[in-house]
Amino acid sequence: MLRPIPVFIGYDPRERVAINVLIDSLVQHSSQPLAITPIKLDQLKGIFQRKRIANQSTEFSFSRFLVPHLSGYEGWAIFMDCDMLARGDIAELWALRDERYAVMCVQHDHSPGEKVKFLGTVQTRYEKKNWSSLMLFNCEQCKALTPDYVNSASGLELHQFKWLADDSCIGGLPQGRWNHLIDVQPPDARPAGEGGPALVHWTLGGPWFQQYRKSGGELASEWILSREEAFRLWD
Repeated sequence: MLRPIPVFIGYDPRERVAINVLIDSLVQHSSQPLAITPIKLDQLKGIFQRKRIANQSTEFSFSRFLVPHLSGYEGWAIFMDCDMLARGDIAELWALRDERYAVMCVQHDHSPGEKVKFLGTVQTRYEKKNWSSLMLFNCEQCKALTPDYVNSASGLELHQFKWLADDSCIGGLPQGRWNHLIDVQPPDARPAGEGGPALVHWTLGGPWFQQYRKSGGELASEWILSREEAFRLWD
């Protein structure tokens, strides 16, 4: 039976345009049906109870780790930040699921030099930076991520995957193909069908913010074109 691919996306009210363009890009490129769920905090009352802290750059910094709970700790699910754009088929990523692992992600070696990122938010440095911005959860193996744990664990415990037995539980996804970090990794605007990135990520600030209008060069122009297509008015 063909089941929709469950995709959870972090929601931040400052990036409503970004999440809508991302959703449209996922749908337009996918060869399989998708079940897309924005993780919006006011829809998680009684489940997510953390107070926002100073170095939290988005509303979904910690709520992302509720995906296994929201999935009933069954099957697999994808989480991604909202500041991304799909350029290829998300079914290709879905096909990489490996039962040996509890979670799979692109294992970036990202040690930011800047002290601030978009809208003046603090840029933090820590091991496994950006690993959690795109995750394939094997939900049955993530039962440690209860609402109580997600509400009480430190940011480093969550983002450094301390809730797993050890790092052998983390599977790697192809570098450059998925979760390509714009203005962090070497530029690559090749089409996804020609080996370019299938999912790009404006982790430092994207073209939906005026001051980052040209971030990513050709990819910024591609995002703007995707937005125009998604919101085009028809006669």
